[in-house]
Amino acid sequence: MKNSIQLRSESRNVLSVYIDDVKLGWEQWVLLSSDEHHDNIHCDHALEKKHLDEALKRDALIVKYGDLFCAMQGKWDKRADESQMRPELRGANYLDRLVNYNADFYKPYAKNFALVAPGNHEGSILKHHQTNLTERFVQILNTMRPVDNPIYIGGFSGWMRFMFTVHGTQRLSKRLYYHHGYGGDAPVTKGTIQTNRMSVYLPDADIVCTGHTHNEWIFPIERLRLSNSGVIYKDTQLHIKTPGYKDEFADGSEGWHIERGGPPKPTGAVWLRFYYGESEASTGKVKVQAIMAD
Repeated sequence: MKNSIQLRSESRNVLSVYIDDVKLGWEQWVLLSSDEHHDNIHCDHALEKKHLDEALKRDALIVKYGDLFCAMQGKWDKRADESQMRPELRGANYLDRLVNYNADFYKPYAKNFALVAPGNHEGSILKHHQTNLTERFVQILNTMRPVDNPIYIGGFSGWMRFMFTVHGTQRLSKRLYYHHGYGGDAPVTKGTIQTNRMSVYLPDADIVCTGHTHNEWIFPIERLRLSNSGVIYKDTQLHIKTPGYKDEFADGSEGWHIERGGPPKPTGAVWLRFYYGESEASTGKVKVQAIMAD
């Protein structure tokens, strides 16, 4: 993480990201992801590593909002299938192995992490076994970062405020709301109906990110606004659905996903690119672009 970027927890569920070096030609990348299910045998580690390596090259912030862990192979779990367990996780101390296995993979990228939040898989472990996998994972990664700039542990949903200082004086911001996600597969709409519902109760969000259903889309909603000084203007609320890295469909021959009639699902993440060029300087705005990570 650049020295010009500082993380600050404003309240229990709001993380502010202060960026002080904005000038003409500036850009800042953010890698958004959910549903890695990293310890699942169907997780595409090669694709995930490719995106994380790109994050290092771009000096991007890394934001993860739920189901980094799959955590379904414990002996207590009715879904457990020994043939689906990665060899590294075999042993009596399954939960400990889960934390260490995932932390070992992400350690090279620890300095770029900004936020890690739990999803329903981490929530299930906390509910039934009284241990917080997200907290334990972040504690390990934080040992590789400056003490005054630790990785933030988010809630199931929460906010990030990107606070920009332009040319050392002008202050601008973008507000991101994330929610791990909810609901079923939505095979026809892919969950896009939720964008209009969420836009109603999230009027302050510039960006809305969700996961959970393993779909992928970028859905902009144009809005008509009225400033405090009485000026009419338009802006865009950007809705993003991140798919994750778990490919249960594979060749379509077997497995629970196939038996229930589940379709092929995309894999990957989404890049946010904040930027400030000549056209942005003329309007006095920091712009944001969403790009699917392939």
